[in-house]
Amino acid sequence: MSAIADQSARELLHAYKDKSLSPVEVAEDVLRRIEAQNPAVNAFCVVHPNETLSMARASEARWRRGEPAGPVDGFPVSVKDMLWQKGFANRRGSLTSSAERAKEDAPSVARLREAGAVFVGRTALSEFAWKGVTDSPLTGTTRNPWDTAKTPGGSSGGAATAGALNLGVMHLGTDAGGSIRIPASFTGLFGLKPSFGRVATYPASAFVVLSHVGPMTRTVYDAALMLDVIARPDRRDLMAHNSTPPDYTGPLERGVRGLRIGWSVDLGYVEHIDPEVREICSQAVRTFEALGAVVEEATPAFANPREAILKLWRAGAAAALSTISPDHHSQLDPTFVACAEAGKSLTAVDFLGAFNARSDLARRMHEFHDRYDLLVTPTLPIVAFDAGLNVPPGQPTDEWLDWAPYSYPFNLTQQPAASVPCGMTSKGLPVGLQIVAPLHRDTLVLQAARAFESAQPFETISAPRASAA
Repeated sequence: MSAIADQSARELLHAYKDKSLSPVEVAEDVLRRIEAQNPAVNAFCVVHPNETLSMARASEARWRRGEPAGPVDGFPVSVKDMLWQKGFANRRGSLTSSAERAKEDAPSVARLREAGAVFVGRTALSEFAWKGVTDSPLTGTTRNPWDTAKTPGGSSGGAATAGALNLGVMHLGTDAGGSIRIPASFTGLFGLKPSFGRVATYPASAFVVLSHVGPMTRTVYDAALMLDVIARPDRRDLMAHNSTPPDYTGPLERGVRGLRIGWSVDLGYVEHIDPEVREICSQAVRTFEALGAVVEEATPAFANPREAILKLWRAGAAAALSTISPDHHSQLDPTFVACAEAGKSLTAVDFLGAFNARSDLARRMHEFHDRYDLLVTPTLPIVAFDAGLNVPPGQPTDEWLDWAPYSYPFNLTQQPAASVPCGMTSKGLPVGLQIVAPLHRDTLVLQAARAFESAQPFETISAPRASAA
């Protein structure tokens, strides 16, 4: 294994500055490791070595002149295969998607390109990013590097698997119900869902009022640096924060001393949580106490918003299905079709009722944050289950959202939320801790996550592991 395989973006930055490494060397190394490891995990659905090496050579020339294009110049980056990338088809995990090549970049991709990032490939997702695991009719099943018999979660499972193996130091994911945080938790990665609109999107997702674009990285600093780049205005997104973003890397080391943290193990409605997950998360949250924060058991005053997000989710699936000829429905994931068909029966009144339910949820979270700077919960009540399943064995419903009850409330409220790796089970599977801050306080989430990371460094993996079972 090469020394480059363990480098973070921060370390690469120093290496580029002192010329101990070049972007070309790094790109070549990443491409070699993708070729060797991707067959076992199926993280990438497209790898484009010619494009990658061309971008790396251009970056190397800029560094030689002492004129890097931006703070991520020369860093290998992956793009989820539902974000436009100029010159590449946007297949979204579907056999029904057009193979026509995009003529422009999505906003987040454009900002990274402008700042000199080196794109290494496009990562796998579930069809139209509709569920919390990663398999699709187009690209098959993506696997968890910690145990290749298990799912990495989804829908940004390809990005998470690539990130866990450091097949690129920065990875673009999307999150409409947990699709960054779920796979981050399952693979031991850091993943941030920024405040809604902080990262511009275009074209809009079918799950438009829920969907966020954000970073997935091995370290909190790398995510903050990535957010510094992608959280820039773009006039194509009418709902984006088209204003100058704050500095996300600057406040990282401020710590959590004096912050009030509300810890909720069940959000008041989660009935079933794996005992080992409960114990690992309950111990992990005490790390914040040791760092000077005040931690209290506290649960926001809202009921499970399951019905609201189900209606919005099904409506989004129905919208996606409406663009596909019925002649091609047999090529689709049948569980996606079932979700979309359920959405067809919803009325405009149903949709607006679910849309407006977010206001009450947001009000209750505002009240919670009047007392607490942060809310901390488990990211998930379970660890990774077998790949190829939509729900874990024994779940009484077939709704994937039912095994991700901690994540979707904060898509409804549009708050920033992150998953930090907080421990490993006895079987060697990662567990995540979720950190939630008030709307637009993304810096606070990053600051708390960095404090946790400094006290409890994240475990890493260098090559896929086959199941021990």
